[in-house]
Amino acid sequence: MSAIRIGNGYDIHRLVPERPLILGGIHIPHELGLLGHSDADVLTHAIMDAMLGALSLGDIGLYFPPSDPQWAGADSLKLLEQVDQLVQNKGWQIGNIDSVVVAERPKLKPHIPAMRDRLAKVLNLAPDQVGVKATTNEKLDATGREEGIAAYAVVLLTQVTG
Repeated sequence: MSAIRIGNGYDIHRLVPERPLILGGIHIPHELGLLGHSDADVLTHAIMDAMLGALSLGDIGLYFPPSDPQWAGADSLKLLEQVDQLVQNKGWQIGNIDSVVVAERPKLKPHIPAMRDRLAKVLNLAPDQVGVKATTNEKLDATGREEGIAAYAVVLLTQVTG
């Protein structure tokens, strides 16, 4: 029987004008985008934190600190590839990912298949190993007031045997 580990991740970024809205590596048309040192892709960031957390390897700020200019404007999918390589180098692989993005607007349902497929491709997974859901906060708190977008992720890792 192989060993398993579960990690969870969370991220939130402020919505601002004149920034692209990128979720799961997909550019989503919207008048506001997410503010951050990198591309501020909260979905991908939450997944990376879940992967790192499953192996007690800290969080993405440890590997890609916002104080380091080399990560300014970074493509989060490139960072995800690096985290995945770290996980693999430790002898683990992703079993599956489940995630949820919390946003009042824009409506994300039409973009979910593209987000799932892009993440699966980057991680060399089958699309059915990557769950992406979207919900609103029913106009409650900062995400409900459309001040930001948040994401939660859970990742199951299995130890590679042999």
